[in-house]
Amino acid sequence: MRAVVQRVVSASVEVEGCVVSEIGMGLLVFIGVHGSDTESDANYICRKVLNMRLFPSEKGDKAWDQNVMQNNFDVLLVSQFTLHGFLKGNKPDFHLAMPPQKAKPFYASLVDKFRKVYIADNIKDGVFGAVMKVQLVNDGPVTMHLDSSKQSKNMCETSKMKNNELDEEQ
Repeated sequence: MRAVVQRVVSASVEVEGCVVSEIGMGLLVFIGVHGSDTESDANYICRKVLNMRLFPSEKGDKAWDQNVMQNNFDVLLVSQFTLHGFLKGNKPDFHLAMPPQKAKPFYASLVDKFRKVYIADNIKDGVFGAVMKVQLVNDGPVTMHLDSSKQSKNMCETSKMKNNELDEEQ
């Protein structure tokens, strides 16, 4: 699962000329579901997004001190299968993305997970499969990306670094 996370002053999603979701200060998160994603990937993305320290402290003395939950800010989730696309020549190929009939319930369960872990009313989302117009005022700008497939690789690298540090100490 891939997520592109943007710290925003505001964001909204419009479908067929109607605003279907909007938030104030918080995070806009584009979500791409991969064909091999599991519950573990959803758990990882939910935990990381909600705990990312992308906001300054209340006093403003520390730039990367607070997460969205500490500030009761909003989160707007938007499904975006194109995050798993790549170019084959000049034509986009999206075969790595989970097929829509499987991705729709998977994405819905991810939105539910966010609502259960955080304040349900602070979690908004777009319309799965719709052509959406997303408007945002990026704050910073701050844009981060997460890839759940790299979580085990990162854990292995961290583990190796710790083991190397232990070897050097001995």
